[in-house]
Amino acid sequence: MKKENVIILLVVTFVAGFIIGAVSGIKFYSSEKAGGTITQGQPVQGGSQPPVSADEIARVEAAVKSDPQNVQSLITLGNLYFDSNQYPKAIDAYERALAIDPNNADVRTDLGIMYRAVKDYDRAVKEFREAARINPKHPNSRFNLGIVLENDKKDLKGALAAFEDFVQVESSGDRAATARAEIERLKGLLK
Repeated sequence: MKKENVIILLVVTFVAGFIIGAVSGIKFYSSEKAGGTITQGQPVQGGSQPPVSADEIARVEAAVKSDPQNVQSLITLGNLYFDSNQYPKAIDAYERALAIDPNNADVRTDLGIMYRAVKDYDRAVKEFREAARINPKHPNSRFNLGIVLENDKKDLKGALAAFEDFVQVESSGDRAATARAEIERLKGLLK
């Protein structure tokens, strides 16, 4: 095999590993409870979470219909739509929740993930940045920002800054190690 092909194969393998690690990290941290309230949604695709039932969605839709200002019900509905890959419906539910409670960084981050899912990368970036502004210690918004800037927007300098910001907030653990490796890779690319 030619040296160039080996290098390309290594780069592709590293990027694929980074993406898989990032998605795993997003799924893990998105599923944590936010302040003891509702768990934030995570895609079911191959995860350990059981599929969302239509009955469960219908039950929460009825709760939202009877009390459209119940922010927790709207977040739960958004999470159910998120988990069942109904991205436009999740976006609607999260936006309605944020109209009531605009300072929820977890919901803003999930909204950003949904905008990425529908390929509205500018809006995803906007939501991640707003979540980070609202909560200066919010790691998920920063990690997701780095992923979207690098992979979708092709903004390597912006991604580098986002990952550097992330490790200032979350300095240990698997995601921090992944972010540090990505920082070094991006610095090499930007030389």
